[in-house]
Amino acid sequence: MRDAETVTFGGSGLDRAAHLRGDEAALDTLWKDPKAQVLLLWRGKPLTENDDLALLPSAHPILADRQPAAVFLGLENEAGLFAVDISDWEPDALPESLNGFFDPSAQQHPDLPNGVVFRELRGIMAGLTPRHAELAATSKAIVEWHRTHRFCALCGGRNRLSMAGWQATCTDCGAHHFPRTDPVVIMLITNGNSVLMGRSPGWPQGMYSLLAGFVEPGETIEGAVRREVLEESGIQVGDVAYLASQPWPFPASLMFGCRGHATSTEIKIDPAEIEDARWFSREEMLEIMAGEHKDVTPARKGAIAHFLIRNWLADTLE
Repeated sequence: MRDAETVTFGGSGLDRAAHLRGDEAALDTLWKDPKAQVLLLWRGKPLTENDDLALLPSAHPILADRQPAAVFLGLENEAGLFAVDISDWEPDALPESLNGFFDPSAQQHPDLPNGVVFRELRGIMAGLTPRHAELAATSKAIVEWHRTHRFCALCGGRNRLSMAGWQATCTDCGAHHFPRTDPVVIMLITNGNSVLMGRSPGWPQGMYSLLAGFVEPGETIEGAVRREVLEESGIQVGDVAYLASQPWPFPASLMFGCRGHATSTEIKIDPAEIEDARWFSREEMLEIMAGEHKDVTPARKGAIAHFLIRNWLADTLE
């Protein structure tokens, strides 16, 4: 697909310099370099300013004693890029929306200038530069892996982070663990001039998106597309083609964007899977994407679903 890598989080060619992850002396030098930059995260939210990431120098007081927990992201102009999680900070008050589908709140740390705040990545992702989008996606996914893999999956012992945050080693049995990425298919299923859309419980009112689901062990991408669509909507799918991919750090998926041709049209949803599914005509989709439909809103800008639908409407999928 032309322009496939222009999708949000599609990559920026970051030099991840993986060969330096085990070189503690080199990492120490990079951290102490005045040109080093650090992205702070708090409970999955990156530090932002004016709808963009706010990167701090490693010498900033808020980063005192934080170097051992820093994740090495890579190099830019030979300077180090790092991520640091400060989720141990407790704000005075926490909003009820903090763990919701989308949290519009912002958190202001007392040691940072006014307006430099922690915000939900979904709220700013569509406007980030490719480099900042890659840094945010990588940082968020790695930090979430740290949070959920504190103990060994083999023996239950406590894990110790190593390799600049990219490896966890059990302090009891010595097993090595590595960041996980969950493969997910998301599919533009069409029949003639119509596209299949669905919604899950808990989504914002009126929001519909493309069907999606996890790839199971022993399954191809094409097989996952056909199975997920059949399970969720009762629609049979014939030909399937891969279009584009997107890292999706909510928390750590890799979305495989595909298109498929429906060979049936009668929808029979599984309420355990989704809340609703519908066929929408091209004309309806133009209204939805323009924000002019009376009942339906599309997937958020920056999501691969939005990207695929926009390209389908523009006849630029090939």
